[in-house]
Amino acid sequence: MSDFSKVWEDMLAQGQKMAEAFNPALESFQASDFAKMWPTVPKDVMEMFWGNAFNKDGLDAKTRLFAVIAGLTVQGAPVESAFKATIRHALEAGATPREIGEVIMTMTMLAGLPAVTRAMEFAQAVSAEGNEDKA
Repeated sequence: MSDFSKVWEDMLAQGQKMAEAFNPALESFQASDFAKMWPTVPKDVMEMFWGNAFNKDGLDAKTRLFAVIAGLTVQGAPVESAFKATIRHALEAGATPREIGEVIMTMTMLAGLPAVTRAMEFAQAVSAEGNEDKA
């Protein structure tokens, strides 16, 4: 085992012990469950933090989230949970699925088709989650 592997393993073990100390139910917590714990931020809160509440002439939350979606797409949507959370937040901020799709597709020339395909699959999965809630 390399020194880096040992450091990583020790950090994970320490984090697990800390989580268990905070809440014993976290003993079996999996990182993939994080998205279930973190609700979508309400639109008004997004506008306060990411929108134009602090910068009245600045970008609104929806536009800032479009920039994040574009950046994550160009990176190849490396973290599924983060990408999906950003899509959920953009929808909450008033973005339409079509607008989100346009932002993702615009990145084709910069990111390439595999990255755009991955991002679009994640966005479609979030859209399907929303449709399941309505059923």
